[in-house]
Amino acid sequence: MPWIIILVAIVVIVALSIPILSIVLDSPILQRMAESRRGGALEGLEMVDLKKRLGVLEDEVEDLGHAMRQMKDETQFLQHLLESHDEKSSPKLPPAT
Repeated sequence: MPWIIILVAIVVIVALSIPILSIVLDSPILQRMAESRRGGALEGLEMVDLKKRLGVLEDEVEDLGHAMRQMKDETQFLQHLLESHDEKSSPKLPPAT
């Protein structure tokens, strides 16, 4: 009886591993690795395209960083305005006699 459970477990593991392996082995990353091992390095046009895309991405990251810094400064300014407004507008109690 225990050998049937082991056999069923093995069949289930093999059945589940087939689609997972097909997805992993068909991934673009592994295809690129296989091409580079065969000696098929990136062609000149592909390399130029990758460098261009990398430059665009670097510019985007720089722009996003600048926008985040600007938003942080604006938030700090608004927070300061709100705090100073609260201090000025809060009613003051008269001195105790």
